[in-house]
Amino acid sequence: MGGSAPRRDGHLPVETTSFVDRRTELTEGRELLSRARLVTLTGPGGVGKTRLAGRIAARLARAFPDGVRFVQLSGLLDPALVPLAAADALGLHDHSAQPALDALVEQVRERRLLLVVDNCEHLLGACTELAAALLRGTTGVRVLATSRHRLGLTEEHLLEVRPLPVPDPDGDLGAAESNPAVALFADRAAAVVPGFRLTPANRRAVARLCRRLDGLPLAIELAAVRMRVLGVEQLLERLDDRYRLLSGGSPAVAPRHQTLRAAVDWSHELCGERERSVWARLSVLAGSFDLETAEAVCADGERVPVHDVLEAVAGLVDKSVLCREPGPDGVRYRLLDTLRHYGLERLRQGPDDESAARRRQRDWMQQRAGACERAWFGRGQREIVARLNADRDNLRAALDFGLTAPGEALTALRLAGTLWFYWHACGAPREGRYWLDRALDASPEPTPERARGLWVAGLLAGCPEDLTRGRRRAEEARALARRLGDAAEAAHAEYVVGVTTLFSDDLAAARDHFRAAADRGRVPGQHLSLVGLDRVELACSLGFLGEADRAIEVCEETRRLCERHGEEWVLSYVHRMLALAHSVRQDHPRAERHAREALRLKLAVNDVVGIGLTLDLLAQIASRSGAQDRAAVLLGGADRVWTDVDRGRWGSDALNSRRRDTETRLRRDLGTAAFARAYERGGGLGLTDIVGHALEEHRRERPAGEGTRPGVRLTRRESEVAELVAEGLANQQIADRLVIARRTAEGHVERILSKLGFSNRSQIAAWVTARR
Repeated sequence: MGGSAPRRDGHLPVETTSFVDRRTELTEGRELLSRARLVTLTGPGGVGKTRLAGRIAARLARAFPDGVRFVQLSGLLDPALVPLAAADALGLHDHSAQPALDALVEQVRERRLLLVVDNCEHLLGACTELAAALLRGTTGVRVLATSRHRLGLTEEHLLEVRPLPVPDPDGDLGAAESNPAVALFADRAAAVVPGFRLTPANRRAVARLCRRLDGLPLAIELAAVRMRVLGVEQLLERLDDRYRLLSGGSPAVAPRHQTLRAAVDWSHELCGERERSVWARLSVLAGSFDLETAEAVCADGERVPVHDVLEAVAGLVDKSVLCREPGPDGVRYRLLDTLRHYGLERLRQGPDDESAARRRQRDWMQQRAGACERAWFGRGQREIVARLNADRDNLRAALDFGLTAPGEALTALRLAGTLWFYWHACGAPREGRYWLDRALDASPEPTPERARGLWVAGLLAGCPEDLTRGRRRAEEARALARRLGDAAEAAHAEYVVGVTTLFSDDLAAARDHFRAAADRGRVPGQHLSLVGLDRVELACSLGFLGEADRAIEVCEETRRLCERHGEEWVLSYVHRMLALAHSVRQDHPRAERHAREALRLKLAVNDVVGIGLTLDLLAQIASRSGAQDRAAVLLGGADRVWTDVDRGRWGSDALNSRRRDTETRLRRDLGTAAFARAYERGGGLGLTDIVGHALEEHRRERPAGEGTRPGVRLTRRESEVAELVAEGLANQQIADRLVIARRTAEGHVERILSKLGFSNRSQIAAWVTARR
């Protein structure tokens, strides 16, 4: 039930059930978005706004060269996280010190994309600010929002999502199968009662049932589940009883809300006592969760034993209260937003039930984060990243509880500090800084948690303005750890002090700092990842200073450490440092092999900063190897990646001077026009595509030949349309330019994509550019 499973990667939800016809709304939504930049789907809970938004967006995907992205807000409580959630969905990893919303707008200023923002009603102010900033700070970004309430902007166009139309049960029902509400009930009933179909004998009862449920899709789906044990007439009779009882309540409650409440109340009453308790306790979980999490949050050893949770979860899935969806390490579950709020309301009826459930959730998230940190330097890093990405909403909920519940601030600081590797390695530095800044302010006492939090906050500094603050925090952490007698945290803080020295371009001081750390060796309790990174930064400073042989020696020693443990993230940096050292020695083939291996490993854990650094190096290596066109493509791709992180590469002279040298060499060798064409091709590729290009997974140059089918010729009109696509025109603009209908323009673009074997407009644009 519920129809679609939100995805962690920001792409549109995967539909898990059939979609009942809403042709009118689909057409109206597409037309509104063709002329307006902000469209909000409004309507009551359970009416199907999320499914409809996903369908509209999917139909329009080809009109947005930079993609369609989905921001799921139902599990978010803190308004300050709205721009971070949007940046996460867009794959942006800003390191700058500017406000999150300003950074987001700057990064998408030149892009043409559609952002779907789902479930805005509980964060209305923050969503309004997000939409306003995107509308006024960009020209190519459009927003499709879903909310029970309008955002209130003058640019906003509203599309009311009404319940499904229902037939008159006393009228002609000869075509009842084509009615959306009746078709939805029949489809969902057939899923629980194989062989169920509409017949002359049951059509009238089904129509009456759908009318009683006001055509609300969620209410119809919940009712259809009861077909396991009741016939249609029995179902209608029971529902009439529920509705009569409910309608005796407040006259201020809208009839549709009464209808949905009746359906949900009835589902709740049909659950066993254990299932009701589990439903209520699961309501503290934001987003999806696995069975282990459900057991940890629901079992208290008294009212709900741990061995009963599985059976209760299975029962709730059978009753369509819980959605079942695939996860990175098995099955995950999700409560639809309407049912989660209902469960939370039930949970709050107990004196301390909600706080107890949230404390169990917090403890479990800390336990899981701690286990992931301990396992980080070893095999399974990709699985750890996938698991934590899937748990992101629940980690946020645990952190929020720690910072809003009295006396819990230290637990939030502990969790935020434990996740240092996730914030740092997996492209989430801004969010890590957000939680750490709040937790450090709330926990000023001199504790081991504070020492950890200070150096992690320093590690996540990501711009010239923030490096000084980061160094101060690392030095404060080092002093506090020494005072507490914690040698491991002092060593961790020492690493951050050295990194800030390195990125401040004091290369000799950084070399001496990390040489002392390497000579000291590992202290008890020091995380092996940071032991390895001490050596990586030593090799980096040596390479920048031209001491290539010593850098290679340090790298080979560190590589053996990583390989003994099956570790990949630190190893990716080792390979990058080997590439740097071999390029200093002018051994470009070996340097390129190491850089490609670094890139492959970094992509696996979404280390966006590392990808940007490695693409810079590969562009430099290619330019010195005589592969100038390839180098220009790589440089364009590198700059595109850095745009999502920090355009200025943290202000580092060591990084920026090498990038400038590469561009100067390429402009001289290729000429301005040829350089610009190759550079723009690279800049038009997404993260995965540019990494694929760098790894030479596609041998022929895209887009000049790769992906196009041999012997394909475009018609004169298709060639004209392709040229306009390359200029960045949307379908309506192409139609206006050529004085044709928008549908005709859409048809031309679709035929061009099909003929050339491409999947998006940016490939057409790059293909046209390459042929000029």
